[in-house]
Amino acid sequence: MKQEKSGVWQSWNENISYNYKSLYKITSEDELQQIIKKSEKIRFFGTKQSSADIASGTETLVDITTYNKILSYSDSERTITVQSGLILGDLLEAIEAKGWCIPCLPDINTITIGGALATGTHGTSGKLLCEYMTECSLVLADGTVKKINEEDELTDAVRVSLGVLGVMSEITFKCESLYTLHIKEGPEDDSEWLPKIKERLKQHDFLRILWLPHTDKGYVITGDKIDSNTEITEDLGPKYLKHRRKASKILYKYTHIFPWITAIANKLLYRGFFSATKEHKGSLYQATVTKSRGSTLELAEWTIGLDTFPKVFEELKTEINKWSNKSFIHIPMDIRFVYKDKSWLSYAYGKDTVTMGCVSRNAATADTYEAFKSIENIFLKYGGKPHWGKRFVAKDAELSKIYDKWQDFKLLRKKLDPTNKFLNPYLTKLFNEKTNN
Repeated sequence: MKQEKSGVWQSWNENISYNYKSLYKITSEDELQQIIKKSEKIRFFGTKQSSADIASGTETLVDITTYNKILSYSDSERTITVQSGLILGDLLEAIEAKGWCIPCLPDINTITIGGALATGTHGTSGKLLCEYMTECSLVLADGTVKKINEEDELTDAVRVSLGVLGVMSEITFKCESLYTLHIKEGPEDDSEWLPKIKERLKQHDFLRILWLPHTDKGYVITGDKIDSNTEITEDLGPKYLKHRRKASKILYKYTHIFPWITAIANKLLYRGFFSATKEHKGSLYQATVTKSRGSTLELAEWTIGLDTFPKVFEELKTEINKWSNKSFIHIPMDIRFVYKDKSWLSYAYGKDTVTMGCVSRNAATADTYEAFKSIENIFLKYGGKPHWGKRFVAKDAELSKIYDKWQDFKLLRKKLDPTNKFLNPYLTKLFNEKTNN
């Protein structure tokens, strides 16, 4: 265990920073227990890629990225057990080498397992990543370890917990057999892709839509399971497509000063980078997961019931197309699909859902990005839920109306952490807790 004293913690985007008194790097569960037991206030962080202010803000911090071992496999059960600081990409490469997969993956592979679970990270056309967790060790506020499995009554509360019930230590995932996807991509008018969502969810094993605001276009990505030996005519499009992020950075550079430039930039980006069709094949991980984020950005993401999404989409589109509104949105807005589950703070608790991401390519000026406000207002109006690891303003009063298990979760949190050890200032406001504890 290594300890650093009196430093400054800074987020990946460099727009959140806090002073700390002690920062620990751990390699064992025993060390994790010791630090938690003796600390009055403590938070944990991984690769710092959350846009929500949940990772720091306490005197004691733990860098979980050094707690990153693969502990064991069970070939008969097709499970893998890992430490919570393991990077997602390392987990996925390890299980692919075994001929396994986790059938619903997020867009990036650079986040830690513990952070991904705590914030409800999800993929598309499947469930949240945490739904594939079968067991975990949870280090509680008093430093003791509680083992939790699928039969435990706490499981549905722990799967998505923002790290406020305890700290996930060792985690076991149930995997499935590796499969190959035949991916097809291409642009469609909004009037074409929107009515076809339910049909395509039944027809395809993978569906993702990158909506391009201010263009009336969506970029539709479908995937179908095929035999790995099936030959396809691969078409990855023009070579210059790899420069999309660089082009976006240039075109959006001054949009925080002149938001209307975004509408012009989006049209140019559509013609240059989203107007071609593509076709390829690969595993879910190889074919659909971005292997890095080339530049910093800020994200918001909201989730709404599948049946309600078309109405919400049309209202959002109408709102942001008003030139009197400064909510000119950078492209793409990522639309994905999550099937219902039972996890208390899941976005898909009890219903099939659609998630819609909103990105600002100018991380430093994200506080004045009007699009975040517009998308939150509209989604909240229809009972939409925010992604825990991304930007939103809603707090206890709003969240208690949209999460059926919100009050139950708060009572459990208080029972497991009576002194609010795992709360930072942001989370204290989120749960409307008193600050004198």
